[in-house]
Amino acid sequence: MKEPKKASSKRPADPVFLSREERIAAGRLIRERVPRSSHATWPESARQRDPIAILEKSNEDRLPELVPIRYGRMLSNPFAFLRGSAALMASDLAITPNTGLHVQACGDCHLMNFGLFATPERNLVFDLNDFDETLPAPWEWDIKRLVTSCVVAGRDNRLSDAESRAAGEACVRSYREHLREYSQMNPLEVWYSRLDANTLIDLAPDERARKLRERAVEKARSRVVENMFPKIAQQVAGRHRLIDQPPFLYHIGDPDTEELLRDGLSHYRTSLSDERRTLLDRYRLEDFAAKVVGIGSVGTRCMIGLFFSEENHPLILQFKEARRSVLEPYAGKSRYEYQGQRVVMGQRLMQSSSDIFLGWARGRHGYDFFVRQLRDMKFSPPAEGFSATDLRRYAELCGWTLARAHAKSGDAATISGYLGKGENFDEALGEFAMAYAEQTERDHAALLQAVRSGRLEALEDEC
Repeated sequence: MKEPKKASSKRPADPVFLSREERIAAGRLIRERVPRSSHATWPESARQRDPIAILEKSNEDRLPELVPIRYGRMLSNPFAFLRGSAALMASDLAITPNTGLHVQACGDCHLMNFGLFATPERNLVFDLNDFDETLPAPWEWDIKRLVTSCVVAGRDNRLSDAESRAAGEACVRSYREHLREYSQMNPLEVWYSRLDANTLIDLAPDERARKLRERAVEKARSRVVENMFPKIAQQVAGRHRLIDQPPFLYHIGDPDTEELLRDGLSHYRTSLSDERRTLLDRYRLEDFAAKVVGIGSVGTRCMIGLFFSEENHPLILQFKEARRSVLEPYAGKSRYEYQGQRVVMGQRLMQSSSDIFLGWARGRHGYDFFVRQLRDMKFSPPAEGFSATDLRRYAELCGWTLARAHAKSGDAATISGYLGKGENFDEALGEFAMAYAEQTERDHAALLQAVRSGRLEALEDEC
């Protein structure tokens, strides 16, 4: 088994530091080359591509028996389609204007990829929580996908176009204003910044919002392994076994699978720091099963492992396949040898705090994985049923969170100089998001037609 690639010990060249004022000015100059109004456009020529062909290509090397579940989930509404079509939007965003300023991008930035989760200190924070597609890329791609998701979610909830667009523009405004604040902080202040549950509740603008946030925090705190494993496991002949729920959770009949998993576990262990290896070694693997995951990842290889300590305290780890980022054809290859390492390093760079068991592995057959605890207080409020006010407030939190993530890896001052203090960029992205929301609805209709015609097979379920 190959050891993870070690970082180079060669000292990089000393960077050339410019003052914040100089970087703000440099950002303003970019407007001459890429006017902020240019981001409003969604080219007519781009509307002629075949969305189904792009979706089919994104299924290459997925487990074919699970692909119909992916399509079934995407059929439920245009917002679900958007969530499952990161590859399609990546190809579309690649032809839109960008400033050439790169950050560590999420790559699949939409409303449901934000939420609450537990830090290693058992505090609850609100942050980005999905990094399957992370890669250094133009900052615009993340904010455009996020704002579009606000508009699509609003339209799905039967909000007016004006209300949906207002939520999208509120998201951009929050991103722009908070990014400027982060540009005024020193690097350590940005790195230590986080939006925790108590702050989230304290910032609630009224009593209704406060109660909603308190309920979300309470629900997140209940999503711990001690409450979860009794619902998905049972005792068989004195051993705990995960309960089969095909086709969404099931044991694999291949007798070599356990050996392959233990081999992958050994590799995963080497990706952890020494003190976390010591913690992992206090648990033994009791059972494992394949699991179908979220809309965009359905069909990728994913397993969960049920572990117990000597005194039978449970731990559930998720082993999720890491494929090449959907951004790679347009932003370049990852610097990391392992795709799981790409995900983990991007996650650590963008999040304010990450899972203590976060690591990566490569299986014997060459598939890459990243590993984390399953759920561990992870909770995102469902977008379905959001009122106009709920959507706008949630969009503002997501825009704020994305600003902090981008400020950690990118040049917040230069981007802020480009964005400015006015609403030019906000309005441009509002217009873009409305146009792309209509495109998403056309693409969703094309998927529905492809299933009706027999071109694609879909199996609908509640995701």
